[in-house]
Amino acid sequence: MIKAVVFDVGETLIDETRIWSRWADRLGIPRFALLGVIGGMAATGRPLTDAFELLLPGVDLDKEQVSWAMDEPESLRNNFDADDLYPDVRRALAGLRERGLKVIIAGNQPPQAKSALEKMKLPVDAIYTSAEWDLEKPDPKFFLKVAEVAGVGAGEICYVGDRVDNDVLPASGAGMIPVLIRRGPWGYLHAELPQSAYSIVVDSLDALADLIAPV
Repeated sequence: MIKAVVFDVGETLIDETRIWSRWADRLGIPRFALLGVIGGMAATGRPLTDAFELLLPGVDLDKEQVSWAMDEPESLRNNFDADDLYPDVRRALAGLRERGLKVIIAGNQPPQAKSALEKMKLPVDAIYTSAEWDLEKPDPKFFLKVAEVAGVGAGEICYVGDRVDNDVLPASGAGMIPVLIRRGPWGYLHAELPQSAYSIVVDSLDALADLIAPV
């Protein structure tokens, strides 16, 4: 019996299109080129940062972020706000809580992501990031921490994400029930991988409540 549902952030709750489009504009790369190469990284299993190296060899992303913050201190830059939420998010989270489930957000995110999510006043019980835990998926310790903060057994937790490598396999390995959502480059591509058979696959978060907590 599922008692808690834990959500990844990027491309699970947050549509990252605007973030990558702003990165392209900042670096002087056509948006379509950057978004297309990011898709290529997803298809070939390469790290996301390789997309920038491929398009701009030698680019220093850390240095660029510092410079960007100085140039545009009031802009979103590589951050997100409520306008980036997928349209099913608030509705789905609220529906899960109405059925008595604990709802938690915990994903690989930088420090500022926690406050950004908290400002959205989402219907959740808690929000955590990899930065505050100093742990990143797919590290098994991340999922041990998820179980700890959820306060229930691993087998009573459903972990929802868009990637087989970062979400489905480590969540399954921790004894949780993984859900793969088909959206974003990784979500669509990873749903075709044989390893997706370890998970429930959904096209929308709206499907979750009836699947894991039927009335």
